[in-house]
Amino acid sequence: MARSFNTNTDNSAEWLTPPEILRALGPFDLDPAAPVVRPWDMAARHYTKLDDGMAQPWEGRVWLNPPYGRETFHWLARLAAHGSGLALIFARTETQGFHEQIWAKAHAIFFFRGRLRFHRVSGERGGTANAPSCLVAYSPEDSSRLYRAQKERALTGALINLR
Repeated sequence: MARSFNTNTDNSAEWLTPPEILRALGPFDLDPAAPVVRPWDMAARHYTKLDDGMAQPWEGRVWLNPPYGRETFHWLARLAAHGSGLALIFARTETQGFHEQIWAKAHAIFFFRGRLRFHRVSGERGGTANAPSCLVAYSPEDSSRLYRAQKERALTGALINLR
């Protein structure tokens, strides 16, 4: 099964989280949707599409940059059930999945100012994302990390606490 992680104006299949976001919010115990090839680690442990991260056990604090498209909200449902971690997704606030898996379940949402530039699997920066992005927190601890990163100006945007 082919998976895409982030699409942007370069229309490539896999896009990596900018490392400055991970530094601002980490460390993380698990990335269940990691690219097979990556120039840096997103977490202490990784599952790739070869491991089928949805079928594996999730433990600890999770970093999730899920496959984008129809699968995105299945991954978010799993993260919400797990109860500890952050997800980086497009800010498609009007969708049914956003209402069911984020507005109804998340502790906080951070909306980035401007559009992100993700990285290619080679590590070089790619083009600008084709939609705005947000970070979704599923625990009080993760909400606190978003607040600290915003306060320290490691992330710029707006934080909304939901719970």
